[in-house]
Amino acid sequence: MGFLETLFGPKKVYPPLDPANPAAGHLANMHEQLEEISQKAKQPLEVIPGEGGGYVFIGKPPRNFGIAWVEDGAVVSFKTLTEERGVKPAQLQTLVEKLRTTYGANQDSPRFVAKVGDQEVIVTPSEKFREQVSEVIRATIR
Repeated sequence: MGFLETLFGPKKVYPPLDPANPAAGHLANMHEQLEEISQKAKQPLEVIPGEGGGYVFIGKPPRNFGIAWVEDGAVVSFKTLTEERGVKPAQLQTLVEKLRTTYGANQDSPRFVAKVGDQEVIVTPSEKFREQVSEVIRATIR
């Protein structure tokens, strides 16, 4: 057992996402945007895919993370929210706290791994989780 495993526990290993899973089709539909996020972020990604897009936790949620999502074929992020939609820093902080709580409440959702470009991403095909994230974002940035 390595030093980091002693401190943080062993790294979680997830099974591969079955290509027959509907989430695989959703990932394929936003493959280009996921590659864009992956190239810019250069951090671990966790995707919650769904019909017409999905949410991407960037980094190591629930502690240290950012979020982006695919909406109408475009990538939306905290930067987009502040620059294009006028969301204030206090609103972003509230959003992060609510997303942290939502993520924690869904930590037991089944997770899988899939390849996006050169990077393996974690995929959480949970409609409930996706709807909760969507509601938190909508309610916070109205």
